[in-house]
Amino acid sequence: MSATAQVTTLDSPTIDPVAIAERLGPGFASRAASYDDGDAFAAENFAELKASGLVEAAVPREFGGGGAELPELCGMIREMAHHCSATALAFAMHTHQVAIPAWRWEHQKAAPVVPLLKRVAAERLILLSSGGSDWIAGSGRAERVEGGFKVTARKVFTSASPVGDLLMTSAVLEDGEGGPQVLHFGLPMSSPAVRIVPTWKTMGMRGTASNDVAIEGHVVPEAAVALRRPQGEWHPLFHIIMMVAIPLIYSAYLGVAESARDITVAMAAKRRPGAHVIDLVGRMETDLAGARFALDAMLAAAARGKPSVETTNAVAVARTLLARHALAAVDLAMEAAGGGAFYRDNGLERRFRDIQGARYHPMQPGQQYAYSGGLALGQDVSKVF
Repeated sequence: MSATAQVTTLDSPTIDPVAIAERLGPGFASRAASYDDGDAFAAENFAELKASGLVEAAVPREFGGGGAELPELCGMIREMAHHCSATALAFAMHTHQVAIPAWRWEHQKAAPVVPLLKRVAAERLILLSSGGSDWIAGSGRAERVEGGFKVTARKVFTSASPVGDLLMTSAVLEDGEGGPQVLHFGLPMSSPAVRIVPTWKTMGMRGTASNDVAIEGHVVPEAAVALRRPQGEWHPLFHIIMMVAIPLIYSAYLGVAESARDITVAMAAKRRPGAHVIDLVGRMETDLAGARFALDAMLAAAARGKPSVETTNAVAVARTLLARHALAAVDLAMEAAGGGAFYRDNGLERRFRDIQGARYHPMQPGQQYAYSGGLALGQDVSKVF
């Protein structure tokens, strides 16, 4: 074991991330509408998250973190989404970037992840993800220079961009060994070659500030490249990403649907619901149960702890089902609530807009159908993305 992987026993306390999210929730809820109305980042909420210890919740306890496992982390994100959808989704992006190296340490004893985990715990770093603009193909250009690679790229959907410390991203090296390679690295947001482009004017999830990030010639040292892989093919790391990141991201959308349900039930109970409204509420409850079952299926696949084509398929299928049922549940919530749902002050209209984001994260249904169908038919799915 290398010196950087030495485990120091730290007296970090056991935390209950769901209970902390419940405590912070009312404050998040009180600010959610103002963030949405003003296209403003949920800055106060992130400041409270830093102070609460949730930034390092996924870091193993021996490295100074909370040692929370995936089900607890998903519960935390789901609870946040009951109060502020945007905070939950943006924090899920940070959390999965911590939970993935934590999983690699716990299950693979991957020594290279240890310095990052220790820094997250000690400095309460916010990690940004560029997965929305990269995925299997990668994006941006890496050029060889003395001592490393000069990176030029534009990364979209970078949630929590105003407070990020490190952007966990990648770029494509065209003249890599054996063909184009995708290089993975962490990039400091403080670099003078990095700037945020304020593009985030959207239908929903406005408080995430998922702006573009422009990288204009930042040099990544050779030693800072954490992974090289062939462009356009599944790599084992992406099976871990599917297994860990997707349940966290979709926990936010389940929480949005649950909060929409609660608003609708409260609104419907104030009047005498007829048979039609009762039917709509029953259908809403059924779709919401389907979304919950889908998250349970993701967590069951992750609990098996075997990143593989089969696990990725199971998670991808459940992601499609969760999105489908959550979207349907919120549609029914809007209808069951009646005309009152159209008023912003009731909060249902915002949930309706926020839930639409569930359509866009990988693997989207068309990709998932190709992956699942190809796997069932015994085909090579290594290039389905």
